[in-house]
Parts: sequence; C-alpha cells; structure tokens
Amino acid sequence: MNCYVLGLQEIDQTQVAVVGGKGAHLGELSRIEGLRVPAGFCVTTHAFQRIMAEAPSIDDRLDRLSRLKPDDREAIRALSDEIRLAIEGIAIPDDLAAAITGALAQLGEQTACAVRSSATAEDLPTASFAGQQDTHLNVVGLAAVLQHVSRCWASLFTERAVTYRLRNGFDHRKVQMAVVVQRMVWARAAGILFTADPLTGNRKVSTVEATFGLGEALVSGLVNADVYRVRDGAVVAKAVGTKLLAILPSRAGGTQQQAIEPEQQQQPALTDAQVVRLAQMGRLIEAHFGRPQDIEWCLVVYEFQIVQSRPITTLFPIPAAGDEENHVYVSVGHQQMMTDPMKPLGLSLWQLTTPRPMAEAGGRLFVDVTRILASPTSRAGLVGALGKSDPLIGDALKSILDRGDFIPSLPSEGPVWSPPGAGSAAIETDPAIVAELIASSEASIASTTREIRTKSGVALLDFILADIQELRRIMGDPRSMQVIMAGMEATWWLNEHLQAWLGIQNAADTLAQSVPHNVTSEMGLALLDVADAIRPHPDVVSYLQHVENENFLDELPRLAGGREARDAIRAWLDKYGMRGVGEIDITRPRWSERPTTLVPMILGNIRNFEPGAGERRFEQGRQVALKKEQELLERLRALPEGEQKADETKRMIDRVRTFSGYREYPKYGMISRYFLYKQALLEEAERLVQAHVLRETEDIFYLRFQELHDVVRTSQVDDQLIQQRRDAFKSYQTLTPPRVLTSDGEGVAGSYGRDDFPAGALVGLAVSTGTVEGRARVILGLAEADLEPGDILVTAYTDPSWTPLFVAIKGLVTEVGGLMTHGAVIAREYGLPAVVGVEHATRLIRDGQRIRVHGTDGYVEILP
Repeated sequence: MNCYVLGLQEIDQTQVAVVGGKGAHLGELSRIEGLRVPAGFCVTTHAFQRIMAEAPSIDDRLDRLSRLKPDDREAIRALSDEIRLAIEGIAIPDDLAAAITGALAQLGEQTACAVRSSATAEDLPTASFAGQQDTHLNVVGLAAVLQHVSRCWASLFTERAVTYRLRNGFDHRKVQMAVVVQRMVWARAAGILFTADPLTGNRKVSTVEATFGLGEALVSGLVNADVYRVRDGAVVAKAVGTKLLAILPSRAGGTQQQAIEPEQQQQPALTDAQVVRLAQMGRLIEAHFGRPQDIEWCLVVYEFQIVQSRPITTLFPIPAAGDEENHVYVSVGHQQMMTDPMKPLGLSLWQLTTPRPMAEAGGRLFVDVTRILASPTSRAGLVGALGKSDPLIGDALKSILDRGDFIPSLPSEGPVWSPPGAGSAAIETDPAIVAELIASSEASIASTTREIRTKSGVALLDFILADIQELRRIMGDPRSMQVIMAGMEATWWLNEHLQAWLGIQNAADTLAQSVPHNVTSEMGLALLDVADAIRPHPDVVSYLQHVENENFLDELPRLAGGREARDAIRAWLDKYGMRGVGEIDITRPRWSERPTTLVPMILGNIRNFEPGAGERRFEQGRQVALKKEQELLERLRALPEGEQKADETKRMIDRVRTFSGYREYPKYGMISRYFLYKQALLEEAERLVQAHVLRETEDIFYLRFQELHDVVRTSQVDDQLIQQRRDAFKSYQTLTPPRVLTSDGEGVAGSYGRDDFPAGALVGLAVSTGTVEGRARVILGLAEADLEPGDILVTAYTDPSWTPLFVAIKGLVTEVGGLMTHGAVIAREYGLPAVVGVEHATRLIRDGQRIRVHGTDGYVEILP
C-alpha cells in the first residue's frame, strides 16, 4: 500500500520493526494454509514516528520517564498521562489519514473493526507484553477508526506499559507502536489456546479456555471459563465453568455486557470435537512458529478464526536429549542451593569439573536420572537418597514412576545404585584423615597459585584444562567421599536410633554444633573477629557507614586505626575472598572483587555483638553438644542393654564430630581454584580488549571454555553470538527451574504428603531442631540484608556466602534446600532452628511478620 499502511497479506514475521509483534504474527498467521484470520491492515511504525515528530515537547518527558524507578508509581502515572494526552491531541496529517482511509475502504468504510495496538517489543520470544497496550472493539466509521488509532499510539505510555518496560529494561524511545485494524468477528464463543500446559509446562498437553461471546470477558477475568486439556487427539480433562455473562458488540459501537440465561450458564461453550479440532490448529501454528504458542481464537458460526498468536514466554526450556525417548531430569541447582541461571563460561567450567556430563536448559544444570529410574535394582536407592535429602524431589520421582508408562523398566541385572562414598563404614574415626585431606588440597592449590601466574594466551587455557584434571582427582578422592558419607551416615544412624530408643527427634542436630574443620561456619565466626579489630576505632566505623567505592581498603590507612582495620579485612579476604553469592558459577562476583558487600555485615557485627563473640559462640556450641552427648549416654545406659547402646551411640557421635565438618571443604577447595582461573582469564580478556578482539572483558562470560580457547588462539570472536547469549541469559533470569523436569517439558511438583501440622501452617523439611519465634526478615538478596539479633531469616536459598548473616539470626526458613545443603548444615552447626523447602515462603510470609519456626517438626506458623 505505502510506507504508512500494509495489508496483513503483505506482512511476515521478519517485519516486527515496521508492524510490531502483533502485526508481524497476524501477517504470518494469514500465510498458514488452513487457517482463517480476519482481514485487515496495519498502520506502521513509520506513521507513529511521524506523529511523535509532530510533538517535540514529548522528548523532555521521555527523558524524565527513563530516569524513574519502576516503583515510582505516582510519578509514572503523572508523566505517562501527560504523554498520552499530548499524543492524542496531535492532528493526524492529511496524507497519513488518506492512507488509512484507503485501506479502510477495502474493508468497507462502515465495517465494524477491531483496532489493536502492536508494539515492537510485544509478543517477542522473550517478553510477551500481553495486555500492556490497548485494544478497541466494534469501532465503526472513519472518524472513529482514526480516533482509536491515536488512542493505540498513546497506549504505548499507559502506566502499566511504562512500568513493564522499566522493569524489563526496554528503552522507551526504542519501542515503537504500530496499529492493527481488522474486520470485527461476531463470535459465538471465544477464548485462549495454549499449545503447552501453562501450569506444568507439558508440551504434549494443549489447554483450551472458552466462554460465550467475545474473548474480552475471559481476558478481563469477568467469567469462569470452561477449561479443557487435550492430549494425543482426545480431551483428557474438562471443567465447565459457570458463565454468568458474555461480552457482545453494541449497536452504538464498542461492546456491552449481557447476562447469560441461567439454563445456559453451565453449558459448555464448545463441543469436545471442536476442542480437539482447535487443538489440532494450535499444533499447526506451533509447528509454523517453532515454539509453543498462546493463541486467541473466535468461533464464528461453526468456523474457528485466529485473532492472535504469541510465544509462551514462561515455559522452562527442555534439555536437548538427541533422541525421541522419555527422560527425567533432576535439578542440580536445588542441591547446590543456587537456582539462578549460570552464564555459558560458568556452565562449561562446571561441566569440565563434574565426573559425568550434565544436561543444560534455561542456564541451569540437570542430571538425567532416566536409566537409574528404569532399573528396578537401582531406582529404590536413588529415590530413597534424593527423597531423604529433599522430599519434594523424592515424591516427584515416585509420582512419575507411579504412572507406569513414562519410563519403561530395564532388565533387573546390574548393580544396585549407591551414592558416591559407599563403603564409608570401613574408614576409621581418625581426625588425622581429615587433616591430611585438607593439607593435600591446600598444597595443590598453592602449587596452582604459583604456576598459573606464569601462564598467558593459549598456554593459560591449556594449563587450566590440565589443572581441572587435578581438581577432579581431588574431588573424586575415595577417602574424601568416604569421610563425607561417614558423617552423613552417622547422622542418620543417630537420628534413627535415638528416636527409636529415647523418642528424641533429630538428636544429631545438637550433637553437630561447633564441629571442627567446618570452613564455612568458621568463615562466619571469623567475620566477628574482623568486627572486633574495627570496633575500637570510631573513625573507621564512621567511614565504613558511607563506603561505596570498591577501593575503600586503600583509603583506610589515612584514618586512626585504619591500618589495623584494613589488615583484618584483607586477612579475612585472603582466606575467604574467593567466595560469593552463586559461587559455583565462575562468572559471579567474589567478595575480593566486591568487598563493599561485606561492609554491612561487618557493621552489623560491630553493632550487635560484644568483643570475643566469635570464640564464645564456637565454645558455647561445643559445650551444648558435649552436654547433649552426656545426657543421651546417661539415659541410654538406663535402658535394657544400655551399655551396648551407649557405646554404639558414642562411636557414632565421635564419627559425626570427626567427619561432618569436612563436608563443606571440597567445595571450598573447588571455589578457591575457580577464583584463580577467573583472575587469570580476566587478565587474558583484558589483553583481548586492548587488542580490539573483545568489546569488554566480561564478554568472555558468554563464551564456553572451548570457544574462549578458540578466541584466544585465533583473535577472532563472534560478537553476534555473545549478544544472543546475553539476551538469552536475561530471559533465563525470569524463569524458575523445577526440581524435576521431564522431556515433555513437565515440571513435576512433589508434595510432603503430611497432615500433621496446624491449619494454615507452611510445611517444609525439618533440618535443624528447635522451636523459635521472632520477626521474619524476608530477604531476596544478600545486599539488602539488614538484620537485628533475634530475627528469623526467610529467603529463597542460601549458599556459603550467606553464612556471615547466620551469626545474627535465631532461625532460618528457605524455599529451597535439603538435609545436607548449605543452610541446613550451618543452621545445625550454629544451633539455629531451621525449616527448608517451604515453597513460596518469600511470598506467603511478609517482611516484619512474627512467625514461629518448628525446626524439629518441619513447619512454620505465621502468628497474629
């Protein structure tokens, strides 16, 4: 037609910049054989740019808008109102109006139309923007169409659209608005079709939502729609809603609500045959676009018409398996207490470190457990071990096995699956074994530290590859695995037998307080010692309260006591500075790189504790454990065969106290090496930046290790690949990984299967005994932590970087975790009642509420 107007038949999905996401999808849909799409045209972004050029005063308002925070609701509302009024007040130039008039004439000037916004950042693979701009139905006549086109342009600046862009990092100036004008359809029924189950993610299940009249009633939440689920060409589930009203076109233009007759309210809007036919159309559309779709449809007489299709952006990706078989994957992040996405360099380094390859999806790692589950001799061991650590994972796996047909059974031959470190009973209870393992690891790290400094270029990458083999040797040392399992098995033995003999739950929790060689709990206590070094120097304390620059340590010697403070912090960083939030991903910042993140914790320790608190805390825990041991042994001796029971229990207590602290050390050793690799690789990246190969040093984070090796070797890089990886990572950050995922894309949710807790309580896994009440502090990131003594920390997960906070709290609640994950181990070490695996805890518990944590029984009460 011209640069201002394009017919839908002229448009395909490559023209998002000209016709917006909705327009591009509608144009593409109109090309699919067998689909009906209402006729229409698109007013292009060139028209929008022409209109914006007519009002230069909008520029200043856009500048002000871009500086606002997403939570500045009043300011956003006021500015967006001003911009919308300015746009709607602009007269449409004659040539632009003529182009729209000509296109409308082809539909018929008095034809009722739907006028729909189509932004260039709408309906994209990584952000749907659904409902962010306006749609106007049953618009009749040229003047009305032109008026509603102006309103659609202005709707780019509704409060909700502006807030959404601010939250998702879209530049207001870079987003343009096109407008779709289509012939209105008079629907008997309408609704939404998801070609994958939006609740579970299952790609083989389509979900249809349907209501009478136009789909606006459903989209607006005015009716309880019928819901159908379709699999393999049949309706497998159906729930017919009570539909009290319908939205229908009004004779005066626009729409109106109309009550549905009582006898019709519970009638299905579609027959089962229509639902199946609609689902088949959905598969056709999905195949065309190459990914699951969220489709808007209308039933006109007996024919379906498609009025929109957009990608479903909330589905978690499926790991690539390379075959058509069924697979079951277990999340690694839930075991490692780090469910955030990892960047490509972090993923590939982890893959190089692990004994066997892992599956990847959505920036996360998964273990394919299909073959273990398929074998009758191995499945019980796996489900039992994972279920003991995280009951939600165990229950999810059981539910898959109970289906009977998802995983075919293999022949029973083959060894029974057992966790690494099996045979730990043979290892002696000898503290020297732990000391030798630690000394050997430290010597190896010292050697790597010396050698890596001499490497650069390809030689550096080759050295790291070789050193990873040394890391794998240390991590896989049979004695190391035996020590870890010996501590775990002794813990399980104590809990099981002392429950049976004395009726005491989780007795090992108290017995494991202040064990030696727990490098993570020692880290938290050592930061109390740093506070002791700084507390006597008020000038330093005052200075630290306003620190923002990461080079603040260099400034400290100018202050009275500053040299002592600097030396204390540096000594702590020398031992623990390689750690940080999400530390299993080499690309995440470390404390040595961001020492300002330590300052609030140091200041909190100065404010909340007396000198010597670290040493006292450890000794108090040791005495509590010793007293508990003496009490238990005394009670056991009073039982029949008491001496034997006491002797066995004493041997197990000694094993717990000898071995359980070591469990945190192998990861500490691995992270120590990772930081050496990272420092060396960033120096290499800086050389590549200076040579104009890379644009910035952190570009290497978006390359896998072998790709980085090639870049260093050839001095050539694919900038487009790096940008694609950056965009993908950003989209992964919006996704929540499931604990268990199938090759159908289904996130299988387990349950605790318990009813032994009060009404309204939040159930989880008991990991550290005791009951405590206090103020809940809901904290989603370490940087926002502001805790007072006696607070209860409520968060998604904790990894070792959270340990310094544990000294100030008196209870812990997390959404992710198991018996032997970080939060559980350190909570027991510090004697903190803790419940982990409490789903949606950070949403269900409000910051500041009083809660009661039942660390022995595994639930949390929200108090009035």
